[in-house]
Amino acid sequence: MNINLTLLMQAIGFGLFIWFTAKFIWPPLMRAVETRQKQIAEGLQAGEQGRQSLVSAERRIADMIAEARTKAGEIVATGEKFKAETMDRAKVEAAAERDRIIAAAKAEAQQEYQAAREQLRNQVADLAVAGAAKILQREIDPRAHAELLDSIRREL
Repeated sequence: MNINLTLLMQAIGFGLFIWFTAKFIWPPLMRAVETRQKQIAEGLQAGEQGRQSLVSAERRIADMIAEARTKAGEIVATGEKFKAETMDRAKVEAAAERDRIIAAAKAEAQQEYQAAREQLRNQVADLAVAGAAKILQREIDPRAHAELLDSIRREL
């Protein structure tokens, strides 16, 4: 055995192995590596987009919460204002009703006073006529002396 021939055969075998590997094994292996690299890059990119989406969603949520708090404050303020207006309106209406009731009671009292006064005048006039009749020992004709009775009533 010749060492040169052995080395030459090993070199040819090694060359064929390299050619075979470069032709049939290396391209599918590189495609698999590139595919995996693309998947990893897409995964990283999707993770970064997810993180950015999360940050923007958190901002939107914070904005929505602030807006909801503002609206809630406005609603509470509107409710307080409505309550105050309703209370003021009720107070005004109650005062008006009180004044109306007092005025009606005063008017009714005045009417009753006038009616009682008129009744008292009539009674006094009747008593005066009765007294005069007894004094004069004769009957006084109320029709004939109506003017006299009216003047007595007015004076009382």
